Amino acid sequence: MSKAFTRETDTDDESDAGAAPLPVGAKNYITVQGYRRLRAELLQLIDQERPKVVEVVSWAASNGDRSENGDYLYGKKRLREIDRRIRHLTKRLDIAEVTDPSVHRGSDQVFFGATVTYANARGDERTVTIKGIDEADSLAGEVSWVSPIARALLKAREGDEVRLATPGGVETIEVIEVRYPGAAPPD
Repeated sequence: MSKAFTRETDTDDESDAGAAPLPVGAKNYITVQGYRRLRAELLQLIDQERPKVVEVVSWAASNGDRSENGDYLYGKKRLREIDRRIRHLTKRLDIAEVTDPSVHRGSDQVFFGATVTYANARGDERTVTIKGIDEADSLAGEVSWVSPIARALLKAREGDEVRLATPGGVETIEVIEVRYPGAAPPD
């Protein structure tokens, strides 16, 4: 069948977005900085990237035969990707529950936004920061608040031992230190 007679659907906005879906009934918690970063990406897509691609597609369409025009075909594909990302970001920002973790500064209890150092039974220490689903970056030591480690750590205090379900079995970890960032600068 010719590709001309197939239709790419845009209904699955979550599939390419890179973010895990929210648990049913859960709020979309996000830090002030995370919200700003997602909003900046949305505005950059709307104000800069999309208009440039539209211009290229328009120019390519004016050149005639669109079926073999790479600029047109790839431009249209990129427009679909941009529009899908814009819809995804708009939905996520609309339901975002912006939370400032600095309000817990000085507390030794783990809440959203905390940077937690913990150790397992072997004495291996690890530090993670609990962030929102849309902003967590595992390569930077950030975990989503819905991840198993974050769920185990939430509400614990320095010195507490908590149980963490891992693929290798249940592990006991000890909370060594809890830190919070300074106040976020105003918008």
